[in-house]
Amino acid sequence: MLAVNNLEVVYDDVILVLRGVSLAVPEGKIVALLGANGAGKTTLLRAISGLLDVHEGEVTKGEVTLDGAPIHQLAPSKIVQRGVKQVLEGRRIFAEFSVEENLRVGAHTAKRTSLNDDLERIYALFGVLKDRRRSTAGYLSGGEQQMLAMGRALMSNPRYLLLDEPSLGLAPLLVQQIRDLIVEINAQGATVLLVEQNASMALSIAEHGYIMETGKVVMDKPSAELLGDDDVREFYLGLREDSAATSFRDVKHYKRRKRWLS
Repeated sequence: MLAVNNLEVVYDDVILVLRGVSLAVPEGKIVALLGANGAGKTTLLRAISGLLDVHEGEVTKGEVTLDGAPIHQLAPSKIVQRGVKQVLEGRRIFAEFSVEENLRVGAHTAKRTSLNDDLERIYALFGVLKDRRRSTAGYLSGGEQQMLAMGRALMSNPRYLLLDEPSLGLAPLLVQQIRDLIVEINAQGATVLLVEQNASMALSIAEHGYIMETGKVVMDKPSAELLGDDDVREFYLGLREDSAATSFRDVKHYKRRKRWLS
């Protein structure tokens, strides 16, 4: 199991971004992490994948563990070697490289003898990448670039795949394709921690969901229960009664006040 236990993260020695966050990602499952911009979702992924230092962040309390052993102080390369790989928000592909060159970069920790087999496995999963294997990556569409970023991460055969907003900026049809690919990736053996603002998509495929706000987990339940929760449906699924509610907790406060006044 990948677990986060009472984690606090500070940026630039003064800005407390995560405030005692705990969550669990059981092996073989898809877990969704929801929240508005600024809730701390990306910071949590950076803490898990070891990328905090790049952004002047530091774990000041708590820990991240994999199979019970702490990993939050390890170098990113060591975390990748232990089977945890992150797909960054914004895709971050090498635009001047070809599609296949990008994929080969993702295999830098894999055994050289398995490289061709790994490429064929990725091409079987992402057929469009095989068709464009010699194309310059920067000329791919947004959806194709997202598939390339995911395929590159999968070249190292990770146990845990951390996806940061994979549907961001994509048309609805492409969102559906990404959703189906995540399900297939999980079926092939990768455990997925999915950070998404598209709550409907994320909860439709996840077994469990967490909701973050201002650096804290404010709710966690099985995904089916979150989809049936009136407050979640109102704020995250677009069924809001009050346009003045700017946060998940605002919805709850507004409803309580409305009941009291009536």
